[in-house]
Amino acid sequence: MAEAADENISPASVRRPGVGFLLAVLAALALLIGLGVWQLHRLEWKEDLLAAIERRVAQPPVSLDEALVLWRTSGDVDYLPVRLNGIYRHDHEQHFLATLNGHSGWHVYTPMQLANGRLVIVNRGFVPYDLKDMSARPWRPVSGAVGINGLARNPLTEKPGWLLPENAPADRIWYWKDFAGMAEAMTLAPEPLVPFFVDVSDTDAAEGPVSGVTRVSLPNNHLQYAVTWFGLAAVLTVTAALLVWRGRGRTKS
Repeated sequence: MAEAADENISPASVRRPGVGFLLAVLAALALLIGLGVWQLHRLEWKEDLLAAIERRVAQPPVSLDEALVLWRTSGDVDYLPVRLNGIYRHDHEQHFLATLNGHSGWHVYTPMQLANGRLVIVNRGFVPYDLKDMSARPWRPVSGAVGINGLARNPLTEKPGWLLPENAPADRIWYWKDFAGMAEAMTLAPEPLVPFFVDVSDTDAAEGPVSGVTRVSLPNNHLQYAVTWFGLAAVLTVTAALLVWRGRGRTKS
């Protein structure tokens, strides 16, 4: 029956893919190859960025004045090691939702007042979820001057993704690092405020949040994405070629 059915198919009823099909394939190929090339450019950019971060993190800590000079000239102090000494203003503490080693909790953000009057918003580190309130923690708040080594972090000016919830300043809860919003929630005057965060790497304090929580390694999947786009382009090319060859063979028969 199958052979009889095949005999009833006339050559005229089977056409080779037309010009429209070929144009659509060429357009799709151009798009896929373009995306692959773009990912290769992104890969080169990401590798340069990671190398720059590694070089910067390896530097010895600089003073806040040196960090401020770099900020004013370049607007970029991300991951720059700095040394600070000051007094925490615990009454203005804020909490950023975070995880550490698979456990949920909070990064504790507290303004530090330096001897010269400057204020720095400091990420002191991680506390478990049920230790959000200072009264629940097994250690007393640090009193008096304390020294820290940390990494400067550029401020964010807008939410990095629409999937993130809105911050809740009234509850001192943050889902993204809104520098201006956090400074306002802490009621910090803008004039003495340093315009970037500092994440604590290590501290002179005997007890407190788990420091050294800054993620220095960034995801770099651009090569995988490029291979995916080029692979799809190859599959499309082979599929289109098979369709053209098959239609051409049937037409001849």
